[in-house]
Amino acid sequence: MILNHLWGIYAHPKEEWHTIDARHESLRYSLIHILLVALIPSICAYYSAVHLGWSIGVGEKIFLTANSALMLSVAMYFALIIGVLALALLAHWMAHTFGAEPTYTQTLELSSYTSTPLFMVGLAALYPELWFVMVVGLAGLTYSVYLLYVGVPILMHIPEERGFIYASSVVTSGLILLVTLLAATAILWSSGFGPAFTH
Repeated sequence: MILNHLWGIYAHPKEEWHTIDARHESLRYSLIHILLVALIPSICAYYSAVHLGWSIGVGEKIFLTANSALMLSVAMYFALIIGVLALALLAHWMAHTFGAEPTYTQTLELSSYTSTPLFMVGLAALYPELWFVMVVGLAGLTYSVYLLYVGVPILMHIPEERGFIYASSVVTSGLILLVTLLAATAILWSSGFGPAFTH
């Protein structure tokens, strides 16, 4: 069943990683999981930007035009998917250094399930207060990192000590990907692809 590990990674993460490891899903299944879960932040961000308005603490709420919000939401959707695929590729490439021999599907499972809490943070956009989204985002990021550290030794079949270093390398790669994405966004916005606000 699609998304059948979603509850498990929150309720009992260690046991769920063992379940995932015991019966690896297909590449198609992992891709469908990412495609579905990445819809959450994209749709919620669109709805809040057009219909609810964002509050940054001072002044009136900020609204985007429907076309501008749609363009940004679609771009966000594809950026999230590409980010997970790239992280899986980096995790697969680094695995050999730590004595693991995973398939790309295994590293994609690792990347997709550890990024799921970050994608679920998108629901916080339905209460578009900047402070609230930041707090929930920090909690989601913390839990994603926790899932990674728990899941690496189980899914990659390496000792916990090496798994810790490997997971730290994956976290570093993820942060580099995030900074790259932010830099690309800043370049695009300064090139005339920025959002259009309603007045």
